[in-house]
Amino acid sequence: MTPDIPGCASPERSMADASDSLHHLLGLEGLSAAVLTRLLDRAEQYLGVGVGDVPKRTELQGKVVVNLFYEPSTRTRMSFALAARRLGADVLDFSPAGSSTAKGESFIDTAKNIEAMGVDVMVVRHSSPGAPHILTRHLRPHVHVINAGDGAHEHPTQALLDLFTIRRRRGCIAGLTVGLIGDIAHSRVARSNIHALKALGAHVIVCGPTTLIPPQVAEWGVEIAHNLDAILPRCDVLNLLRIQFERQRGGLFPSIREYRLLFGMDGARMRKAKPDVLLLAPGPINRGVEITPEVADGPNSAILDQVTYGLAVRMAVLVEVCRSATACSVPDSVKTTHQR
Repeated sequence: MTPDIPGCASPERSMADASDSLHHLLGLEGLSAAVLTRLLDRAEQYLGVGVGDVPKRTELQGKVVVNLFYEPSTRTRMSFALAARRLGADVLDFSPAGSSTAKGESFIDTAKNIEAMGVDVMVVRHSSPGAPHILTRHLRPHVHVINAGDGAHEHPTQALLDLFTIRRRRGCIAGLTVGLIGDIAHSRVARSNIHALKALGAHVIVCGPTTLIPPQVAEWGVEIAHNLDAILPRCDVLNLLRIQFERQRGGLFPSIREYRLLFGMDGARMRKAKPDVLLLAPGPINRGVEITPEVADGPNSAILDQVTYGLAVRMAVLVEVCRSATACSVPDSVKTTHQR
C-alpha cells in the first residue's frame, strides 16, 4: 500500500468491507471508495510478478479465462492475457474474424458455447453499451464477467490503472485536481475515470470543444471548461483522451489542426502547467494531435508506466472476481435492450 502523505485527504483510505465482493466488474459507477481502494491495494501486491526473477503466482491455477473481444485492442487484450497467465490460468483468445460470428452466430450464443467448454472468466469488449451486463443474465452464476470496454459506456480497468498510476506518482488521489481533456462525449475512459475519481475525493475538470462534451456531464459533479490554457495552472494531473474518430459523426470540430492548436499538449502549454503535472493518456495516442512527441516522451509523462501498471491492476481484478461468491446487480444506466 502507498504510504500516507502529510496533508493529504484520505477518502481512499477507508477500510474495505470484505463482504462487499465483486462477482463481476462491469463498471466503476457506484463502487465505493473502499472497494476501489481494495482493488488498488491488491494491485500493489502484483507489481513485477512474472518479470525477470520474480516468479509467477498460482492464484488462478486451474481457471480458464477467455478474452471475448469484438473490437480491436492491443494493450487491454494483451494485458489481460499476460495477467491471467502470470496467475497460472489458461487463456483463450476470441475475435470475430474467422469465427462463427461470420456465419451469423449471435453474441450471446457465441458466449454460451464458449461457456459450455468449461470457462471461469469472460473478459468482454463490445461496441454496444451494456453488452457485458446483458451477458451476465445469460451465463451460469459461476462465470465471472469483466468489462474491457463497452461502446462509449465504461472501461473500468483502464480507469483503475489510471488511478493506480496517479496514486503511485502522487501518493494519494483525494484533493488533487484532475483534468480530462478532449473527446468526453465518446470516451468510455472518461466516464469510468469520473465515477472513480469523484468517489476517491478528486476534483475533476472536463475540458474540450463544446461539441465533444455532452450536456449531461454537468450532472456528474464535474467542472466543465472549454479553454485548456485557463485551467492548466490548476491541474495536478492531465488525462489526454484520444479523439475517437471511429465513433464520431463528421463536423464535430473544424479540423485536426484547430483541435491541436486549442487542446493539444505541447512544449508551450507545458510551461503554463504546474512543473510536476502528471500526464496520462489511454493508448493509442495520436502523436501530434492530443500530444506532441517531446511531451509524450518527456519527464512528466507516465504513459508507459500506465501500461506496466495495467498488468498489476488486471491481475488484481481477476483475483478479486474469482474470490467472490455473489453476483452483482446491473446498474440502471445500462438496463436497456440491445439488438444483436
